[in-house]
Amino acid sequence: MTWGEYQALVQLSAGMNMAILSFVDISLPAIKERRRVFEKAQQELERHKKTTRHNDADAQDAHNRSISEMDQKMYLLWKEAAAFSSEEDSLLKSTGVMGVTGSVVSLVLLWYSAQHYNDPISLLGKILIGLSFGSLLGAFIINFMTASQAGMLTRKCNDIRSEMHDLL
Repeated sequence: MTWGEYQALVQLSAGMNMAILSFVDISLPAIKERRRVFEKAQQELERHKKTTRHNDADAQDAHNRSISEMDQKMYLLWKEAAAFSSEEDSLLKSTGVMGVTGSVVSLVLLWYSAQHYNDPISLLGKILIGLSFGSLLGAFIINFMTASQAGMLTRKCNDIRSEMHDLL
């Protein structure tokens, strides 16, 4: 096998690795939605805390317990989301690092394959081509997992909001 025979593969790898930074667009909408829904749920809970008053002491006491229960659920969700939020930032930075690394490796391989078109390709060359595609796969998986986790937290928050609407 020569570099020339692998050049189309290297070109594909270079092009895809240049586009890797757009993978952030996979998880960013889910992250923004999670934050928006959580903020809205907190506002609704605050509104229920301030505005709902009952004439009957037992009804007011039951209402206060319900608010306290919802507040506790929101707090636990907030703790879970806060832990994930720092992971989120780290994962998005990892995507950037993978994108830049994969792009540099791919561009160097593309240049090298043009310079050594008829030379046989070494095992190291094949490994580097695999690495450049691996960075693409890694970035996609990281962003897909981030979007999935953000979606799960959004669903939990929406469940709490729904329960809040039913209970309060």
